[in-house]
Amino acid sequence: MTLTSEITIGGLQLPNRIVVAPMCQYSAKDGCVTDWHLMHLMQLAISGAGLIVMEVAATEHVGRITHGCIGLYNQAQEDALARVLAAAKQVQTKGTRWGIQIGHAGRKASAQRPWEGREALTPDENPWMTEAPSPLPFREGWPVPRELKESDLPRIRLGFVQAAERAVRLGFDVVELHAAHGYLLHQFLSPVSNQRNDKYGGSLENRMRFPLDIARAVQEVLPPNVVLGARITGSDWLENGIVIEEAVEFANRLKEIGVGYVGVTSAGVAPARVPHNLDYQILLAEKVKAKTGLPTRAVGLIQPGVPPALPGWQ
Repeated sequence: MTLTSEITIGGLQLPNRIVVAPMCQYSAKDGCVTDWHLMHLMQLAISGAGLIVMEVAATEHVGRITHGCIGLYNQAQEDALARVLAAAKQVQTKGTRWGIQIGHAGRKASAQRPWEGREALTPDENPWMTEAPSPLPFREGWPVPRELKESDLPRIRLGFVQAAERAVRLGFDVVELHAAHGYLLHQFLSPVSNQRNDKYGGSLENRMRFPLDIARAVQEVLPPNVVLGARITGSDWLENGIVIEEAVEFANRLKEIGVGYVGVTSAGVAPARVPHNLDYQILLAEKVKAKTGLPTRAVGLIQPGVPPALPGWQ
């Protein structure tokens, strides 16, 4: 078995095990993809990767990370993406499959693009009110988000469902939930950002409740030929954050719902000291795969032939 070996995930056959992970381009206009995305995706289409996962598409207006992030919550955005995806498919390598990530930025929304500073938008940059499981800012200098009420959650769930339905109409083979990098679903999962005292906070079971509700609702609207995946965090790299055992439990619960694979990444929920060894996240992915049996995608400074090495890992 090699990277060029075929693999089947959730009934979807891929010609190889190379995946282009979602990469935000911050170049959308009112949430609509542009000719920048046309060029970007056509280049990826001829890469030979078995699966290409598009950057995260916001499930509602306030769920965008920046003003330049794409959305999948109105018809104009769906139409713009239909044009770009159709063009990319015209030139793609035979057998290439397409996925799109959907997510909500929560308290990390209303931010500057990377080349503008990556900080929270200033008052003269047209910011918007952010929302999160608990009224805790992402870091010093960021606004305090509005604490989500239980009555807000059906609205957010519906946004994910409708974005998934649009992805199906567009012809994507995979819909990937973004439950990592400190965005809203990760914020519910992590005790660093979730300090609620209702049924959505406290224990791991409670912290998983809303992300699992989202996964279940999205899975219900996907046809059998479309795979549901999830990007999860293997570690917050914080003393009081998510650890690998919790990631394994979350992945197993996703598997029960019908998720076809997980992509394991780490960090992002709050400032942390993250190791930067080559392949530093592969050991996280290996542990999830071993404990769940799910097809598992690794990411992060991957160097073929270089063994991963993190202090303290066996």
